Amino acid sequence: MSRTSKLGPAWRHLLLVLITLASIYPILQVIGISLRPSDRLYSTSLSLIPEGATLKAYRAILFEKPFFTWLRNSLLISVSVTIFSIILASTAAYGFSRFRFRGQKEGLLTFLITQMFPATMLLLPTYVLMAKIKLVDTPLGLIVAYTATSLPFCVWTMKGFYDTIPKELEEAALIDGLTPMQAFLRIIVPLSTPALAITALFSFMAGWSEYIVARVIISSRGLYTLPLGLADLAGTFQTEWANYAAGSLLVCLPVLVLFVVLNRYLVSGLTLGGVKG
Repeated sequence: MSRTSKLGPAWRHLLLVLITLASIYPILQVIGISLRPSDRLYSTSLSLIPEGATLKAYRAILFEKPFFTWLRNSLLISVSVTIFSIILASTAAYGFSRFRFRGQKEGLLTFLITQMFPATMLLLPTYVLMAKIKLVDTPLGLIVAYTATSLPFCVWTMKGFYDTIPKELEEAALIDGLTPMQAFLRIIVPLSTPALAITALFSFMAGWSEYIVARVIISSRGLYTLPLGLADLAGTFQTEWANYAAGSLLVCLPVLVLFVVLNRYLVSGLTLGGVKG
């Protein structure tokens, strides 16, 4: 083996290490900011653990701010969006995958086209629609908006995965006496666990970390989600940076837990879903 060919993997590994460090360093800086005493908040030191590190910011965000109210609202909305998205996407994608009907291709294309528009373009029509059905400043309004925006991606993901499942499995189940619904629930759904994991994670993130739509629809402080609550820490003349950093880290924890739980399904769900479209 030539020396050049030996150096190739080494350079690639070095590049990956540098990219990893560049990605992790901002997170470590946020951790450092959350640990800084208030009088050293604007320190120019690059040390990851500041001098006189303290957990006061975490105590303040947990016990002096309505953090648990924000957490409750975010969990309610995110879990609801996840449930609705899984139910609607799994059934709609199954219809697009297994049945042939007029407007099938156009319907899929419409789902795809909706992904071309940024969320900011949909703010005005979303608000007008919510106002007409009297869902402005309600958690249900956010649930409806987030479910609608996450469905196109979820339907395409589920449809691509269903296409990889042989139809013969369902035919055998029907011959054995199962109804089409029973075949779907007992055969297709268990086999679609990786795609359902992708749908669940994406839907949960759609409701957990979104800020712009929530800012437009929600105005009552008692209904604030975590992004709205953290943004409220940034005042016009003063920003509680330590509290903001501590809250940002706490907000990440449920997503990390969900990612770890679903991690074994994610790779297979993304790869198998793209084999056949």
